[in-house]
Amino acid sequence: MRIVHTIEELAGANRDICLAIGVFDGVHIGHQRVIGQAMDDARCRNGLAVALTFDPHPVRFLQPDRAPLLLTSTSHKLRLMTKLGLDACVVMTFDASFAATPPERFIERIVQAARRLRVICVGTRFRFGHNRTGDIRLIENLAPEHGYVAREIEPVTVNGESVSSTVIRKMVMTGDLGRAAAMLGRPFSILGTVEHGDGLGRQIGYPTANIDPHNEAIPAHGVYVARARLGDDTLAGIVNIGVRPTFNRPEPERTIEIHLLNFGGDIYGRELEIEFLWKLRDEQKFPTVDALQSQIARDEINARQWLEKHGVGNTQP
Repeated sequence: MRIVHTIEELAGANRDICLAIGVFDGVHIGHQRVIGQAMDDARCRNGLAVALTFDPHPVRFLQPDRAPLLLTSTSHKLRLMTKLGLDACVVMTFDASFAATPPERFIERIVQAARRLRVICVGTRFRFGHNRTGDIRLIENLAPEHGYVAREIEPVTVNGESVSSTVIRKMVMTGDLGRAAAMLGRPFSILGTVEHGDGLGRQIGYPTANIDPHNEAIPAHGVYVARARLGDDTLAGIVNIGVRPTFNRPEPERTIEIHLLNFGGDIYGRELEIEFLWKLRDEQKFPTVDALQSQIARDEINARQWLEKHGVGNTQP
């Protein structure tokens, strides 16, 4: 997937452009429906399927004190979009100038830059332009003048509940990962950089990789069965999220640590995508470090059994 940062970079396209526009935080199944419509239209026209999204999240710029915790960083969002099979993505900088742009002018700019624009796809709830006054109705009204087809994608529901980033965010942060996965169309995941920790995991026989997450919506404290993607490799593991209460630190901070099964390589400084597959238990404070070690051993047995039962590889010691 080609990544560009201005609409004008699409000017040289020699094929019809079918465009999906949205914030797409989480790239959930509703977002996938919008993007999928653009991809379907592109296939029918032998054209290019392109997404247009924003960085930072518009609310983060307009009302930072009310900004939502992100499900996905921009780099993670782009990684997920690439997997969908898009040809290109425009990541527009959301700043004061952009926020002041009238919605009609925004559409005109797209049309002028992407000369072979043929389709615009957006969700029903999508708003854009100054004071969020632009919507699908405006896009439809401008379509005859500019020669594109406007596609409105209705909200998607799961078990009668409307899918949204807001709902998924709440599910993730309360540990309801099964329902979150149903709305995402995949297990919830985080993308982060492996950094040096304090070595406690190695001291007690279970070395861990400390993760500095690029996003902000993190699952509830606890121990999880996980699948990690490191470059082209897929690894099974156990994730601990919490403050490690057994060690009685005076100023405990939340850590995200993963113990990778059957892996001993050096991955400091590398990006790791972690999928949360199943919650084993809540975070607990143990009376002794020995008791903690015994519980971790049981966690590993349970995790391996779960991974083998569900066909996730790399589980044999």
